[in-house]
Amino acid sequence: MSDDDYIYDDVTGEWRPASEIAAEKAAKNVVLDAGGNVLADGDSVVLIKDLKVKGAGQTLKQGTVIKTIRLTDNPEEIDCRHETIRGLVLRTEFVRKR
Repeated sequence: MSDDDYIYDDVTGEWRPASEIAAEKAAKNVVLDAGGNVLADGDSVVLIKDLKVKGAGQTLKQGTVIKTIRLTDNPEEIDCRHETIRGLVLRTEFVRKR
């Protein structure tokens, strides 16, 4: 998109710059941890509660560090890896940014 691109905004009924609309969409997709800190791809987080992992038959203890998270389409969930568990999805209400 160039700066000359305009998109019709149905809510306001105006033609607005595409860059302005893209910035608003990005601001709506902000992912926050339990403490209100902004999370980004690649961040490390710490568990604030013991969590039983369904299907793995184990419990992740409070204080466990999870490295290199990935954000998902859902702002309440993050995708991550642990040494013993692959494809782990955690809710952001149970983690805090490290």
